[in-house]
Amino acid sequence: MIRNIIFDFGKVLVDYDYEPFLESFIEKEEDRIKFAEVVCTPEFVLMCDRGDVSFEELIKMTQAKHPEWHRELQIFYDRQMDAMTVEMPGMRDLLTRLRARGYKLYGLTNWSLFVYKVIKKYDILQMLDGRIISSEEHMIKPDKEIYDRICERFGLMADECVFTDDRVINVEGARKAGMKAITFHNAAQFEAELEEYLR
Repeated sequence: MIRNIIFDFGKVLVDYDYEPFLESFIEKEEDRIKFAEVVCTPEFVLMCDRGDVSFEELIKMTQAKHPEWHRELQIFYDRQMDAMTVEMPGMRDLLTRLRARGYKLYGLTNWSLFVYKVIKKYDILQMLDGRIISSEEHMIKPDKEIYDRICERFGLMADECVFTDDRVINVEGARKAGMKAITFHNAAQFEAELEEYLR
């Protein structure tokens, strides 16, 4: 029996869009592409999500490595919230209805500690009964240990959980950890697939 539903944050509960954000301070498209190659490398993302260093320190390290992007990296850090856009349509209502039906709701996200600014701004992230943030645990999805960690932390049984994420690799990670899992596209699609598990 499913008792718990676990949500990724970005592109599931809240949306973000880096393209207009980067356009706001990097005029040329070719320069935006080059900048993205600096801040979107697997190494940068991994260090950010695992919390190996703080986001602020990571920016400083990257500025030292890429002094040609010093100004842009500082803006990227200072104005991160500008990349956040809206709550994902339909998800607040869905969470409200799931909670009314007695399900426990949790969050499991790969994010730096910057996420706390996002949590403060978007009430939907405060509707959860608990959360695990990768940078606090120094482990990330899709590694099995982070799915085990949320179960241990909140006393959950993996086979009583449904996990959703917009990234297939993280969905597969949840399944390997013993959870039911759904790849998220939108609220209506997710709810329809979720109901199959809740019957």
